Amino acid sequence: MLSMQVIAEIRRRHLVSQESISAIARDLKLSRPTVRKHLQTQNEVVYHRQVQPAPKLGEFQKTLQGWLETERHLPKAQRRTAHRLFEGLQGEGYQGAYDSVQRFVKQWKASNAKPSVKEAFIPLVFAPGDACQFDWSQEHVEIDGVNQTIKVAHFRLAHSRQMFVAAYPRETQEMVFDAHNRAFAFFGGVPQRLIYDNLKTVVDAILVGKDRQFNRRFMALANHYLFEPVACTPASGWEKGQVENQVGNVREWLFTPMARFKSFDALNEWLTTRCRELAGRAHPAQAPRTIAECFAQEVPSLRPITSRFDGYVEQMMRVSNTCLVRVDRNRYSVPATYAGKVVSVRLCAHQVRIVADSQLIAQHGRRFGRDQLICDPWHYLPVLEKKPGALRNGAPFQDWDLPQPIRVVRDRILKQPKGDRAFVELLLVSRDVGLEPLQVACELVLDGGVITAAVVMNELRRLTAASPPAPLNLPEQLRLQVEPMADCSRYDDLRGGQYVH
Repeated sequence: MLSMQVIAEIRRRHLVSQESISAIARDLKLSRPTVRKHLQTQNEVVYHRQVQPAPKLGEFQKTLQGWLETERHLPKAQRRTAHRLFEGLQGEGYQGAYDSVQRFVKQWKASNAKPSVKEAFIPLVFAPGDACQFDWSQEHVEIDGVNQTIKVAHFRLAHSRQMFVAAYPRETQEMVFDAHNRAFAFFGGVPQRLIYDNLKTVVDAILVGKDRQFNRRFMALANHYLFEPVACTPASGWEKGQVENQVGNVREWLFTPMARFKSFDALNEWLTTRCRELAGRAHPAQAPRTIAECFAQEVPSLRPITSRFDGYVEQMMRVSNTCLVRVDRNRYSVPATYAGKVVSVRLCAHQVRIVADSQLIAQHGRRFGRDQLICDPWHYLPVLEKKPGALRNGAPFQDWDLPQPIRVVRDRILKQPKGDRAFVELLLVSRDVGLEPLQVACELVLDGGVITAAVVMNELRRLTAASPPAPLNLPEQLRLQVEPMADCSRYDDLRGGQYVH
């Protein structure tokens, strides 16, 4: 069926421009009878066949309708698609086309759909500093050349409409804590209430009405910043409609086309800048004032921040005999003296901290891949003292980023007899004084041309030796008036003047 636009062009070219029917048919790739037919068409063409015949489906329509009636009461995820229904009919002997089944299913659903009811809402007004809305969204970005699906935390002050967003690799509780720390620092204070969905990291149980059993660790965050957490009614997104709307806008403004950055730090720095820039838009309810102007008025109503919340999630773990703890399918090293002992592993958004006896014993930058080994070579030094041969093939020492002079000296010493033990002794001394004196000692040895562990140790001892004490300045009354003189004759008298063998 030709559109009215094509029909109008046919009539215009023939009746006004006097083009031949053949030329028009050739140019528009139509047959000449079609062109002649539509030269007489003035009204909109109506396609009269409203029902598509499906002769092969006829005897199976009752079966298909019965399936649709039965499955309409099931959850949407459990209902069969048109293609699955088509496969079921084939099992019953149906030999017709899939299009007939698809068309029947579409028409049946349209005729049995419940009439939509336009829901009414009440406009909401928030006082300055009263409420902030929170939500997560899922976005796609390129980090260091790799396409990733990330989570973005959204905050929105309900009065001024000032927003803040931060990106994370995942949606875990320590990320929630870090996002709140960042948002409150950006806002310059804390609102009275924060409104959430019923997130698992926030709500442990949904009780009757508005009652909730909030997560114990999350309540530590709320208690630290003294805000009231409010959880929405399930499936009632309008209760935090501002941030729900913000999710779609931010996806369009900031993540379309795909954002590309070297790291999450660079991405979050850019997102913070863009949040400030977008605040230059007009306030939706207080025009012609901008969001930034309303936000500046709201800041004094926010509660000042006294200190940052230490947002970690704690797990108790036993250190393996290879001095490692496993976190999120990655392994992190612990000092060898804690092998086999139970330690506290504290997960932060960007760090893994290991604590024992209330003391921080190890700290690593957090990794988010899989099967990675993150080692601090110094943790294994007590093991090297007993097993110096592990220096050559031990995994913690393969990619040890030592200064260049130390690496050159190490490679030379390891080629010498018992060189591994000799270099371990140098490391044991450096554990207490640091790598800088060892680097200077190696540079001096390289300049001298004689490269042995003994020479390096001599230079290292000389560099780290304690300086002689400064001379004492005694007052005059404490000084000796007559200094004693050495008298060897007294010694001779004691010997009796005889040489004793």
